[in-house]
Amino acid sequence: MVYIIVAFVAFMIYMWIEAHRHRVVFHSLSFPTFPESFSRFRLFFISDIHRRRISETFIDSLKGKVDLVIIGGDLTEEGVPFSRVKRNIELLKQLGPVYFVWGNNDYEVDYHELDALLLGSGVKILDNTAVTFESEQGDCIALLGVDDMNKKRDRLDLALSDAEHTTFRILVSHDPRIIEKIMPQHRIDLVLSGHTHGGQIRLGPFGLYEKGCLQNVNGTMLLVSNGYGTTTLPLRLGARVETHLIELKHKKS
Repeated sequence: MVYIIVAFVAFMIYMWIEAHRHRVVFHSLSFPTFPESFSRFRLFFISDIHRRRISETFIDSLKGKVDLVIIGGDLTEEGVPFSRVKRNIELLKQLGPVYFVWGNNDYEVDYHELDALLLGSGVKILDNTAVTFESEQGDCIALLGVDDMNKKRDRLDLALSDAEHTTFRILVSHDPRIIEKIMPQHRIDLVLSGHTHGGQIRLGPFGLYEKGCLQNVNGTMLLVSNGYGTTTLPLRLGARVETHLIELKHKKS
């Protein structure tokens, strides 16, 4: 009986440690539609922070490697002090300009206060809108963001209307199900999402959701992240913590 208790405690400690790691996954993605005039474009994508405190050491390891930061929703949840959220934002700002889309758990808090905190911290909120980056040669990259699908607040059509006359389009949605609404005429090259936590606690191949992955869906690259934090239980098993450093480049034909 004692051995069983010791083994159970050790297993719980292991899952707690797994949930509190700081891990970045590197992706080098080439697209024929990515404008050569940009040379390269480096994104740091982090989603589902929830209750976690971002590590200063982790941020230090990424300095100089990032052009902009994207928070893919669930920056916070009910019960998380705004002081912790502000600290996390300030750390991410050390890497570059920060962009944010809403997740379902962000609406558990006073979202008016969260909105004010984000704006006061200089974070650009992509709520069914887009921003455009232009090279010296006039080529344009669009970063689109939709509001949370779970709250039925997403309006992809509005975000697309903000991204007209752009060469390359990146869409950020907390919920990966946005891929079901994307049509070839939308010309969206890359989708960044989270929400699922990769199942968070998996028993072998079994979990509430599929593990995060990068896949091609009808010509659009879809990245679903396991996320940085956890919800309900501060534990992980079989779905490792993920943040992402994504380098975009032109693919020559």
